[in-house]
Amino acid sequence: MKSQLNKPKKQNKPKKPAHEPRPLLGITMGDPAGIGPEVIAKALARATVRRLCRPLVIGSFPVMQQTVKSLKLKMNVIRVEGHEAVPPRSNDLAVLDPLDHPLGRFPRGVAAPETGAASVLFIKKAVELAQLGCIDGIVTAPINKEAINMAGCHFPGHTELLADLTKTQESGMMIIGGPLRIMFVTTHVAIKDLPALLTQAKIEQAIRLAHLALRDLFGIKKPRVGVAALNPHAGEHGLFGDEEARVIFPAARAAQIQGIRASDPLPADTLFGKAARGGYDGVVALYHDQGLIPLKLVAFGTCVNLTVGLPIIRTSVDHGTAFDIVGKGIADPGSLVEAITLAAKLAHRRPR
Repeated sequence: MKSQLNKPKKQNKPKKPAHEPRPLLGITMGDPAGIGPEVIAKALARATVRRLCRPLVIGSFPVMQQTVKSLKLKMNVIRVEGHEAVPPRSNDLAVLDPLDHPLGRFPRGVAAPETGAASVLFIKKAVELAQLGCIDGIVTAPINKEAINMAGCHFPGHTELLADLTKTQESGMMIIGGPLRIMFVTTHVAIKDLPALLTQAKIEQAIRLAHLALRDLFGIKKPRVGVAALNPHAGEHGLFGDEEARVIFPAARAAQIQGIRASDPLPADTLFGKAARGGYDGVVALYHDQGLIPLKLVAFGTCVNLTVGLPIIRTSVDHGTAFDIVGKGIADPGSLVEAITLAAKLAHRRPR
């Protein structure tokens, strides 16, 4: 079924809405060969999710149609040509397919250039709509880094691609789960390369972005930011490393001079416990596992990735394409549900 959008409705007098409208969120499919289509279908089948927002799936229409059918969900997948229509029935699922030609047959659970290229196009379309103000935010299902690189898109992930598309100079990844909000200085890098990558400038930027997110997105007037040390016991005055004295402490002190309530570098083994108990509103982690291990201990399967610094709202799942379980019907939509929930809340807080 095809729904025509942007047709003027006959109306004698404009009526003031009885309540604030639900935000219109663009939900990108991610890699069609991954679990993105499955978790989207499962999440949007929930009445609680649809009460939070008006979802618009940006992805392959045939793939979404087939996914809903294979999961035996009572949803009617409709193709839309624009972005403003609200499906007339609660079981309608609107899909905007930006592909010039439908995807041909492709193996599920395998990285391939055609599905990688499609996932990038879905993101580009969503960014275009968000920048035009046509949608209130973006929620992304997982892409596959190998597949997008096969397609000639040489970015390590969503965060860097989104920064490039929006011409954002300073952005970063914050992951939210349970009581923790964690901003990362580095993400997917080898541990052996880590010390050289930890510059004062990068740590200062992460502290600034954490402060920005906590203040402007989460509404905390004077957020407290805990800054993690790299070495055991925060280096123990140089006995176990000099990164704390050389780059982390100067970065924290520079942020403090700017009026940011950032801590001096604190041992990670105590900092995350303090943050979980409410001692800090957010934490700056220096590398991937330093932040992700405590996050996944307290909120496995429900963490949300938030890109901070962009001119648009973007949240995402905290998992990958999970090629090993594609087609089995067992993918958990919990993280996507949380990502949609957060995006809807942020959209309501942002002035319109």
